[in-house]
Amino acid sequence: MSTETSERKPHAVCVPFPAQGHVTPMMKLAQLLHSIGFFITYVNTEFNHKRLVRSRGPEYVEGYVGFQFKTIPDGLPPSDRDATQDPVALCASLRTNCLGPFRALLTELNSSAGMPQVSYVVSDGVMGFGREAAEELGIPEVQFWTASACGLMGYLQYPELIEKGIVPFKGPVSLLAWNVIGDKAKLLNSSLWKEDRECLKWLDQRESKSVVYVNYGCLTVMTDQHLKEFAWGLANSKRPFLWIVRPDVVMGDSAILPQGFLEETKDRGMVASWCPQVQVLSHPSIGVFLTHCGWNSTLESICGGVPMMCWPFFAEQQTNCRYICTEWGVGMEFNEDVKRGEIEEFVNEMMEGNKGKQMRRKALEWKKKADEATAVGGSSYKNFDRFIKEALHYSE
Repeated sequence: MSTETSERKPHAVCVPFPAQGHVTPMMKLAQLLHSIGFFITYVNTEFNHKRLVRSRGPEYVEGYVGFQFKTIPDGLPPSDRDATQDPVALCASLRTNCLGPFRALLTELNSSAGMPQVSYVVSDGVMGFGREAAEELGIPEVQFWTASACGLMGYLQYPELIEKGIVPFKGPVSLLAWNVIGDKAKLLNSSLWKEDRECLKWLDQRESKSVVYVNYGCLTVMTDQHLKEFAWGLANSKRPFLWIVRPDVVMGDSAILPQGFLEETKDRGMVASWCPQVQVLSHPSIGVFLTHCGWNSTLESICGGVPMMCWPFFAEQQTNCRYICTEWGVGMEFNEDVKRGEIEEFVNEMMEGNKGKQMRRKALEWKKKADEATAVGGSSYKNFDRFIKEALHYSE
């Protein structure tokens, strides 16, 4: 690409909240923008940049033509821990410490020879410093809400939540990216954990719709007792399972599976620390997803046509859970103080019971709607085109 051509490109600076559930959809949006001609600067915190190097390798953060990575400090003490930072401390630090470094980065980008001037800042809806820095420098800014629309409306209307309606499910940006970009959507996998891809080979050996997939996302933590309840609930169900157990999933300690569990389940279970979830949820052997109801996981389950067993943790996950179970009819919710008997009962109901069969049918209906919405000419496809033309004032 010539310098002259590069300098004429619109330049979007994308800054996600530094947690996996926000990094992933922002990356997909950045890829979509890049695919239609934008120069992209993707801004991670220094902490997450190190995690990406650890999980994906140093060549990953070198980017590629028209797509570069930059970093800013998050203001927290330095750490090499391979885990999501404490969300309360992180949010406080981002509000206090990131405006100056981000403003300096924008100024640096605009003074870099051979690089297009920054046309837009695309900031996560919870990253207020992105908006502030853009306003100070006179750069147009748009906000990307990476969680659910129903969660956003819930935040905005807590006092009237019961009385007011909430907007319905919209098409997922990850599936839209796949439909628009194709195989190139795999180019930048933004997982902050190293993925165990052996689980896909393990799934290949299982019968259709037979496997319980369990993943609590990147932030959920639990007590050691709850870990034991999940373990023995899965074991007692006698069903095949793929269980993602992050090392930091137990509060204040390392996750240690109960004695005898692995021996009891060695012929039907696989435990991994992380996995390529989109591929797992689209695998034909997956029968049900035990989830924390984070928005990425919710959308990816819907896109895979997989019903859910729900154990929400915090933020808008309870709102997502309500929609999964009540509005969309594709899930069942555990009690907060979940017990092994309840887990065993839910697993068996979802795999063979009448309710489970109904939810599987509903899940396939929602999958069809997601496919239609994100296909060329679908509602999400048109909405993205409208966003490009009306918010970013760009046409190819």
